[in-house]
Amino acid sequence: MRLNKKVLSLLGLAMRSGNLVSGEFAVQEAIRGKNAGLVIIAEDASDNTKKMFQNQCNHYQVPLYHFCQKEELGHAIGKEFRASIAVTDQGFCKALLRQLDKE
Repeated sequence: MRLNKKVLSLLGLAMRSGNLVSGEFAVQEAIRGKNAGLVIIAEDASDNTKKMFQNQCNHYQVPLYHFCQKEELGHAIGKEFRASIAVTDQGFCKALLRQLDKE
């Protein structure tokens, strides 16, 4: 659970520094534009959403993780709830990948 908090706080920092996009359309644009260094999908996102992002991330070779619930993900970045987010800064991506790989 401790790693969970670390990941969520890193996501909050990335959002406040402008290095994170959220929402289906914005995340898709970041992936297509090769700006996304990491994509995180909520575990309770719909199967269609998961499949779509899985296919897109495979095609553009972007790491994809399924992490926490929509409400937690949204709360971490100061929104109501979010099913998908993309981190656009390499430094944040490296820090998040280190934490996510520990889980």
